[in-house]
Amino acid sequence: MWQSSSIKITNNHQNSLNFLSLTKCLTRNFLYEVDLLRIAASLKQEQKQKRTLGQFLTPAPVAELMTGMFNKLNLSQISLIDAGAGSGSLLAAFVAKLCTQQQRPDNLEIVAYEIDPFLIKYLHQTLELCAKECQRVGISLNYEIREKDFIEDAVRLLQPSLFDHSDNLRFTHAIINPPYLKINAHSQVRTLLRSLGLETSNLYSGFIAATSQLLQSGGELVAISPRSFCNGPYFKDFRKMFLAMMALEKIHLFESRQESFSDDEVLQETIIIHATKQKQKFDTVLITTSRSTEDDFIMSNNLAYGEVVHSNDSQQFIRIIPDTLSQQVVQQIANFTCTLKDIGLTVSTGRVVDFRVKEYLRLNLEKDSLPLIYPVNLFKGYVEYPQTTRKSQALVYTEKTASLLVPNEHYVLTKRFSPKEEKKRVVAAVYNANQMCYPWVGFENHLNYFHQEGKGLNLTLARGLAAYLNSTLIDTFFRLFNGHTQVNATDLQNLKYPKIEQLISLGGRIGENFPSQREIDELMEEELLSMTNQSENNFLIIKTRIDEALQILVELELPKAQLNECSALTLLALLALKPTDSWKTAASPLMGITPMMEFMAQYYGKTYKPNTRETVRRQTIHQFLDATLVIANPDVPERPINSPKTVYQIEESALELLRTYGTNEWKKSLRTYLSSVESLKKQYAQERELLRIPIIVEGELKTLSPGGQNILIEKIIKEFAQRFTPGGKLIYVGDTDEKFAYFNEIALKNLGVTINSHGKMPDVIIHHINNDWLVLIEAVTSHGPINPKRKKELATLFANTKIPLVMVTTFLSRKAMVEYLAEVAWETDVWVAEDATHLIHFNGEYLLQAYKVDKNSDSE
Repeated sequence: MWQSSSIKITNNHQNSLNFLSLTKCLTRNFLYEVDLLRIAASLKQEQKQKRTLGQFLTPAPVAELMTGMFNKLNLSQISLIDAGAGSGSLLAAFVAKLCTQQQRPDNLEIVAYEIDPFLIKYLHQTLELCAKECQRVGISLNYEIREKDFIEDAVRLLQPSLFDHSDNLRFTHAIINPPYLKINAHSQVRTLLRSLGLETSNLYSGFIAATSQLLQSGGELVAISPRSFCNGPYFKDFRKMFLAMMALEKIHLFESRQESFSDDEVLQETIIIHATKQKQKFDTVLITTSRSTEDDFIMSNNLAYGEVVHSNDSQQFIRIIPDTLSQQVVQQIANFTCTLKDIGLTVSTGRVVDFRVKEYLRLNLEKDSLPLIYPVNLFKGYVEYPQTTRKSQALVYTEKTASLLVPNEHYVLTKRFSPKEEKKRVVAAVYNANQMCYPWVGFENHLNYFHQEGKGLNLTLARGLAAYLNSTLIDTFFRLFNGHTQVNATDLQNLKYPKIEQLISLGGRIGENFPSQREIDELMEEELLSMTNQSENNFLIIKTRIDEALQILVELELPKAQLNECSALTLLALLALKPTDSWKTAASPLMGITPMMEFMAQYYGKTYKPNTRETVRRQTIHQFLDATLVIANPDVPERPINSPKTVYQIEESALELLRTYGTNEWKKSLRTYLSSVESLKKQYAQERELLRIPIIVEGELKTLSPGGQNILIEKIIKEFAQRFTPGGKLIYVGDTDEKFAYFNEIALKNLGVTINSHGKMPDVIIHHINNDWLVLIEAVTSHGPINPKRKKELATLFANTKIPLVMVTTFLSRKAMVEYLAEVAWETDVWVAEDATHLIHFNGEYLLQAYKVDKNSDSE
């Protein structure tokens, strides 16, 4: 049943920006309310039901990220489909996006599918909130909740005879978080999907395919799903259908398997795709990457479409390459052209499924039993047998178990599953038959084994193959194209390998003790990658250097939140240390955030989005300052920390320490540095304190950080307040370094105002007691004055005040004022510190006068 709601609001051009600002604030509250519904539904929904339906509700940050990927939202008519709406989070985020646009559609139609009776009541509440939000901004919304199976209904709608049926909407937009559920080959849903021309083993790909078919030409799709469809044989049909029908434009990758849907413990590697329904492909595909939804470090990489989907690839794999460093990995792997068949090898899954032969399992070797190898037996490149473990270490030899065994010869084994967030995805080990005095051996089903037509390998070849598989190059390449936690035999078959002579040469360098990771990578360089050795753009050299910087941060005892790649790159940039430079050559240039990011991109192949600058400052540099690893503005100490000219420099003692990394002096120097770092912190704190600006508030001495707008704030308190608000009560004083220098929240609350974390406070607030006015003052040195937009923000922020508002913009000089004079809002005041006895009032009978704010002026 269709539900509708509409109201017409007209806004003149002068008020549109103010209205938009207020709308964003109200829309944020709307999204918060919707997310509370999602959390309530998720907590109450039984885990068993989630697993049965394969449905995981979309958190608000994910929903907002998804809606931000659409391009064409300025249409007058929009029709939206969500094929598995859940509690409606995605629909609400889409509505919020439309409502906060300056150019909004006249009409919005939503079709939401949901079959879980428990979630439908939450979906109704969400869509009712959406209707109110649309009504508030003048969008006519019609919505329908279809309580029926989406695949069944899609098949019905897509029948040729129904093309002109009123039910058969052709949608302009689709947003979807499809259910993740394996489907049986003989199930009804599998049959239905075959009728759409799709053979697939998981419901999520069926939902995406059917939704795409329901889009009109030029329609846009944004979907979040497991990454597993991008490669592998199971999704070949889906990829061919989807890529023939849709043109990929954007892909966002979440690197963490855990954090995107942390409420539901989803361990799949997840991606968001944005595609348009058209046969003509885009020239490029934008790949963005973040660790999780809460991570503001977003890497960006524009790739030619042909690099993402190779035109001559019969499998139609989708290659997600997040940065130029990863592109170098792909280029290096291209040096290896052999398939397993080319070098006479095969890989198979271990034959022993332990629960099927439970009666024949033994904890230890006994009479008539043979070794049984589990993943736990793989240790440092070789198989260690036996192991003290709860897993059985032997299998009784009988007529029933004989077919599960292989000849006791040399093999290479790999783990089929990597534990969540394990450091390495591909883990290989040599099974050395010389250490076993038995004719047969069993490999458990969680292992893969490389063999030659069922028989073992030459031992030297086995060592070379294990080293190749254990290399950082292979592990990184595998992670680039395999989003699931498994390393299946099929995945290993799809890899390319060196020639057999190269593997034997590599294996000849390995003895009874398997080399360390660093040694393996060095052997790879010498034996297989010598053509790129010593190159500054060499992937292994770059990764090693980043890992070294990360290890330094660990040993310097930085907080866990800063033990990440971006912090490591920030350290390297501050040291001007290129991948092939010696740590002894580390320098300490003065460097701002933008030059740091340019250094990361130029020398380490990591390009972060421009709006990541503030995140680098907030989540890395701030903590480096706290640790006294860097100092701010050593060239001009009085420069405010938030100045666009702010620069940072590695602290002198830290620089001396870092130059010893990799030498015998490192450990000793580190101990000395860590023991003295607290003294360094105190020393720099004292120096900063000497530069602070003193002010008196309520008879107490307070200090402001030096420079910038705080020089002006000091004059506001000492000159403006005494002259124009005599006897007034100072309620709030902002600070450049800190969030505020002084805040009397109780006094403000008594005036009817409670400030939430979303509001941007003015620089100074004074209660003019004689006139009973609340005076809001902005100190302008780098940001703008109280313009119409800021005036509306302040009016909204202080909407509940019991007394009139007065708004004042202040400048240090007339010259500074002239730059912004045209922007100053009417019915506000301007004060210039160099002419402290004068006040300029914009449009009124008296100076410093309170004016009533007409809150409905935007919607007449």
